[in-house]
Amino acid sequence: MAAVAIDVRGVSKSFVLRHNRADSLKLRVLGFANRRYREHRQLFMALKDINLRLYDGDTMGLIGPNGSGKSTLLRLIAGILFPSRGEIRLKGSVASLLELGVGFHPELTGRENVYLNMSLYGLSRRETDRLFEPIWDFSELRDFMDVPVKNYSSGMYFRLAFAVAVHLDADIILIDEVLAVGDERFQLKCLERMQALNAAGKTIIFVSHNLDAVSMLCNRACLLWGGQITAEGNPVEVAARYRERLNAPQELMPAGT
Repeated sequence: MAAVAIDVRGVSKSFVLRHNRADSLKLRVLGFANRRYREHRQLFMALKDINLRLYDGDTMGLIGPNGSGKSTLLRLIAGILFPSRGEIRLKGSVASLLELGVGFHPELTGRENVYLNMSLYGLSRRETDRLFEPIWDFSELRDFMDVPVKNYSSGMYFRLAFAVAVHLDADIILIDEVLAVGDERFQLKCLERMQALNAAGKTIIFVSHNLDAVSMLCNRACLLWGGQITAEGNPVEVAARYRERLNAPQELMPAGT
């Protein structure tokens, strides 16, 4: 039996929302002297009692409407955020591709950012030297590797970030809704690489609104709605459940993080 790679136990995540209560110029001015006129705080539960277990070699599609908590859950698993309640246990190393350009220094070139990112993941310069050519080839940015990334388009950012993430040889790979960026041919190339990583036994969580890609790539899917898991299992069945909820007139879209 495959070992547990990701174990999410009873995880909840709350955020404090601050609202400005000053609805007039006078109250705004008074607010500098009296804080209660300026804002009030509201506790927002982005995730509620999430239990999720992935095994070595699982590829899970995480789906749901905007504001359902998908990105928050991925950030918790990546260790960028911490749970308000519950715990998350991981087996092995983690590579994450959560936001375009995160971890890139805009003034540095593509080449320099590759070496910077690899060093942040603990790779030596010699190891990065070995991986640089495959990253360069996969990204298809051969003419732009010595250009500062501040001059990159969003598609070029994505190509470089994805190429770095999939060459780290991590045990767990977390990918947010980034395959929506770039041209269709390169997106297909990325999906094929993710299939190869899965065949090599990597554990992948893939957040996407592309239900066809989830059905094609993943062996499991999880539907988040209003910060809670409402369906989990076969990706085709979970995607169908999602479509049903989207088309139900009585359903209100959740709002949140």
